[in-house]
Amino acid sequence: MPVDPTLRSLDIEIPTQPEVLVKLSLLMAEEDIDLLAMSSLVETDMALAAAVMKAVNSSLYGLRGRVQTVHQALTYLGMREVAAITFEMGLRAAFPAATELEPVWKRASERGLLMGRMGQMLGVDPWAAHSAGLFEECGKAVLYRHAPAHYPAMLRAAASDVELVQLEHTAFGVSHDALGSALCESWGLAPAAVASVRHHVEVQAGLQMPESLQRRGVSAISTIAWALLTCPEQLDEVAREIAPQASLDEALVLRAARRVSDQMKQAQEHDRG
Repeated sequence: MPVDPTLRSLDIEIPTQPEVLVKLSLLMAEEDIDLLAMSSLVETDMALAAAVMKAVNSSLYGLRGRVQTVHQALTYLGMREVAAITFEMGLRAAFPAATELEPVWKRASERGLLMGRMGQMLGVDPWAAHSAGLFEECGKAVLYRHAPAHYPAMLRAAASDVELVQLEHTAFGVSHDALGSALCESWGLAPAAVASVRHHVEVQAGLQMPESLQRRGVSAISTIAWALLTCPEQLDEVAREIAPQASLDEALVLRAARRVSDQMKQAQEHDRG
């Protein structure tokens, strides 16, 4: 999906993809993925490897024993989840550390994991789903870096992403959903992930996918994940509205959402226990 060309004329910088993630993307695109090559690649960047290991050993993944190497992480978690953690850490590193962005990154971790596992259960490209979840709010980081003196106040003032988009348009002439999809496209994410990031605010607000939206499975999973994380009492209603628009079975969507949500809760409880 081509990004609106007017974005290219704005004085807002989209960070370039780190070289290690470029190489990782090439490895991920191969038919037979070489796990040794993948672990060696991540380990060439010591700061990135350390961040990946910290994430792998967090309560979100609920591994019973402490993982010591990237290759061990690949063995226990699998290629997609370790690649996604690496992308997440690379994405964070592309922006300044900021307290205001910590909730954005926390939601990205949870949403990406939730969406990737749901995609796997529903036969929707799990890598596209996982990366769409990770990158959904990355446009907020782009705007924070662009206007660190003003943007935090917008984040605090907006009661919802719909309100935030309106504030962003007034202040910058562009919103975080458009900037996020531009970053996704420039980093080579799958078209389904780019489209999901571009339309997530409007789909979540109205539970209606635009006619132009293709490859709808990832967008549907994004909306289900949003409901699980923000308004779980509305999950059934959201699934009833969204699943048919993506030609997904409502009952299977609900079953996958609840199963993955339970897995993540159990992992966190195990870590606390």
